[in-house]
Amino acid sequence: MTNSIDNSIAFSYANSLKTPKNLDKLNDKKLKEVTDKFEAFFIKKILDVSLKHDNSLYSKDAGDKIYNSMYNDAISKAMSGKFGFSQMLFDFLKSRD
Repeated sequence: MTNSIDNSIAFSYANSLKTPKNLDKLNDKKLKEVTDKFEAFFIKKILDVSLKHDNSLYSKDAGDKIYNSMYNDAISKAMSGKFGFSQMLFDFLKSRD
């Protein structure tokens, strides 16, 4: 003989619980940070390709590649969140919840 346990009350209570508003805001903030970082990565890749300095007029130093990479990284971080890719990705991922 099997004893069946009625879990309907526990399930209805668990389904009625809502996530706190501040938790939703925290998750949105983290998601926005990640989408901004993705946009910065995307912009940096574009800058790396478009700002290649292959000029034979100037001699190459050992730190040229490092400096150019750091410059492109700083520019891409400053520009992230302003092109609309980040917001579009944020809205898409938010709607999939």
